[in-house]
Amino acid sequence: MANPEAPDRRPLVLVVDDDMMIRLLIRESLEQVGFEVMEAEDGAKAIQKFTEMPPEIVLMDVEMPKLDGFSVCAALRRLPHGQNTPIILVTGHDDAETVNRAFDAGAADFLVKPINWTKLGSRVQYILRASRTQ
Repeated sequence: MANPEAPDRRPLVLVVDDDMMIRLLIRESLEQVGFEVMEAEDGAKAIQKFTEMPPEIVLMDVEMPKLDGFSVCAALRRLPHGQNTPIILVTGHDDAETVNRAFDAGAADFLVKPINWTKLGSRVQYILRASRTQ
């Protein structure tokens, strides 16, 4: 993993969502606050990209075909660098069962859709800073 303290380097975030428009909107929001964005359209590609170039943080949809976000989150936790990388799961449900599943899978946090685009970048920055201090 690259040195996250390098002053000229933007933090890398892996955005995982099967909806191309959502990935585009997330990319725009995160790039505006200084993140470098890598995208994956499904869980298998997310695991592959995470292995090839571990990001500083992951933002991932829960509801995807084949591998859902819970399964991918748990799989990333078992990879090198995966234990300490903050993973934010994005879901359309905010019931206790979904929240508990997110944390049981290893999520550091979760966001409920619809996403507040103006606050997304700040929220991701906050979670990344908090994880670095631990």
